[in-house]
Amino acid sequence: MQLRFKFNHLQFIRIIYWLFLVYMVAAFIWWYVSLVKQNDLIAQIQYSNIQTKDPAILNKNKAILDFQTRKTKQYIGEGVTFLCLFLLGAIYVYRSLIKQIRYSNQQQNFMMAVTHELKTPIAITQLNIETILKRNLDEAQQKKMLENSLSETQRLDHLCNNILLASQLDMGQYQKNEQPVDFSFIAKNTLDNFKARFQHRTFTDIIQEHIFIKGEPVLIQLLLNNLIDNAIKYSPADATISISLREEQNKILLSVADEGVGVEEADREKIFEKFYRSGAENTRSAKGTGLGLYLCKRITEFHKANLVVLPNTPKGSNFLFTYYLS
Repeated sequence: MQLRFKFNHLQFIRIIYWLFLVYMVAAFIWWYVSLVKQNDLIAQIQYSNIQTKDPAILNKNKAILDFQTRKTKQYIGEGVTFLCLFLLGAIYVYRSLIKQIRYSNQQQNFMMAVTHELKTPIAITQLNIETILKRNLDEAQQKKMLENSLSETQRLDHLCNNILLASQLDMGQYQKNEQPVDFSFIAKNTLDNFKARFQHRTFTDIIQEHIFIKGEPVLIQLLLNNLIDNAIKYSPADATISISLREEQNKILLSVADEGVGVEEADREKIFEKFYRSGAENTRSAKGTGLGLYLCKRITEFHKANLVVLPNTPKGSNFLFTYYLS
């Protein structure tokens, strides 16, 4: 019902806007026709005032015709100029209005998603702790529940870091601390953590040793976390996730490929927008808040690099991060 209300609300605004636009264009046309008719009427009155036997009748007729033509051209020129300016302004306002409404809807979807993302790890951790306290579990069961709680806590910490960093980058409050970063070490460390957390998943990696870039270790870590986490979310449990890091032709290439559903060509730019998530919020199965890939794009721009999504072979997506060496 809520989504239907949003859709109807957007449709209502569009209908009102286009009715107003049609009315204004009609008013411009009416204004032009009225002025042309008035110009013709003035010319007819001037023609009627000329005496038939007036020796200068030809010159006077020509003067009246020239004045009538000049005024008509003036009306056309002014009308076309005003109409073009009005239409340009109308298009700008319309696009801004629709963009703002969609952004507002995305923010509401984000609040729904982030509420769910926050409640889930908290509820699981609380349930595990209550189970350990209330029941006499053996050491293996306790360890399993504690590991599960730790995993959910790490997931919660990752979400909080994403929200905090997005806010800092948007407001320009992130303090730069660029330094030589061992990209290879961070990539191996991050991948080992994911392998420990998702033991049922299949990961393959080709990570070249001793690759360094100038940047922020925290941001590079978050970039890898979000790209790998995105690959896990949008690919089947039995699919392989491939990570590649190499240096070639004066640039460093990081590739995170999955065998999931892939990204439609029309969405390959949109997925990097803030809060954007493909599909409807109430039917989407993958978890997330729409901040992960947005942060990846911002982190990429922060390091003056490039990030694109390409089709993977035979299926899935391949996120390619390119850092150019100076």
